[in-house]
Amino acid sequence: MAQKKSRPVKTRNGIPLTRDEYRQLKRQKEREERRKRQEAWEAARGPMDLPFLLLAMLLLAIGLIMLLSASFPSAQSSANLKNDGLYYFKRQVIFAAGGTLMMLSVSKINYERFRGFARLALYGSLALLVIVMIPGPNKYGRLLALGENGAARWLGIPGTSFTFQPSEVAKLGIIIYFAESISKKREKMSTFKEGFLPHIVILMVMVLLTAIEPHFSGAILIAGIGAAMMVVGGIHWGWVAAGAGTVGVTGYLLFFTEVIDNFFQAIKYNPTRLRVWRDPFGGDLAFRRDDAWQTIQSLYAIGSGGLLGVGLGKSRQKFNYLPEAKNDYIFAVVLEELGLVGGTLIMVLFALLIIRGFWLAIHARDRFGSLLIVGVTTQIALQTFLNIAVVTNFMPSTGISLPFFSAGGTALMLQLVEVGIILSVSRQIPAPKAR
Repeated sequence: MAQKKSRPVKTRNGIPLTRDEYRQLKRQKEREERRKRQEAWEAARGPMDLPFLLLAMLLLAIGLIMLLSASFPSAQSSANLKNDGLYYFKRQVIFAAGGTLMMLSVSKINYERFRGFARLALYGSLALLVIVMIPGPNKYGRLLALGENGAARWLGIPGTSFTFQPSEVAKLGIIIYFAESISKKREKMSTFKEGFLPHIVILMVMVLLTAIEPHFSGAILIAGIGAAMMVVGGIHWGWVAAGAGTVGVTGYLLFFTEVIDNFFQAIKYNPTRLRVWRDPFGGDLAFRRDDAWQTIQSLYAIGSGGLLGVGLGKSRQKFNYLPEAKNDYIFAVVLEELGLVGGTLIMVLFALLIIRGFWLAIHARDRFGSLLIVGVTTQIALQTFLNIAVVTNFMPSTGISLPFFSAGGTALMLQLVEVGIILSVSRQIPAPKAR
């Protein structure tokens, strides 16, 4: 006959508890858990940061107006869109409304809950990046990835307008995972084995998967976000210096020598983009019509805008001269219609949003919240800078959108969700003490 297993005896300081004492201890723990949940709920009900919210909403409103102007000619001339000039605008408004609702909903969630989704966010992002790379029979050589303009970077439902880039999800995934992981390690972040090595390996895997899609600009953004969070998290400054040196040498090889052309060809990145960047008006006429066309038309738009612009809605380059006027090159339309003054004011709004974001990060209640804000704010800052740099030919042309402005519904919704995360953290920032 099998011997019956005895139940473990509950003890307090090594002394067995009676049944009544055990029940009392259990009720005490339950009350403590309810108290913590109540405190978390009350903390999440604090006032959100209105300056950050207003700046984000103002940029969104201006972005919708400029998208209407930039997209109207191409939509009106498209038979596939039934010559509906408002097509992209109406679509973006729907996503903006949905994204705003999601932003407000996320802002009411206690951001500490995001800790529980950290591993899921990381593994889910990696899975999506792998799925988009699966080889298959379509014209891009992929099984599930959808393509546009020669690149297969999207997943979605074929024949519908629902598509998204896994790299956009990966940005949010790396932000949440790094914030949770770095906040737990604290002083261990200065060590190589537990701080630098595991995070740089994860970051490099994500960067490599994104680069070979190919999505070079997405890889740059993910690398920049992760690097910024590691620096703020406290990695040793020796590794920061080594990383900066590596970036500098790599940048020189990529942009100012021919050594790296084979690499670009291996990842199917057009190396002629570097030649266009160095001298967009050089070469023969065929070169200027093909490879340099986008850059030249962008510069024409900027030049014709002058100081005050040609007027809202009066851009000439958007009439099928400037490719991707509604997407990556929408800021060229902004500069043409609103001029240097209008473009500068928009850049000032972005700068104020970024500065406010980092201010909130400094004043966040804890390390996890601070790192969440640093990640999101760094993404907005890098994406804005790189987009404007490409449009003005300070950097080689690559596919990178302008936050809140460029067409792309799922990207806009994710951006607004990230704004909601910042607002959630801002609710728990202690109020300044009265003197």
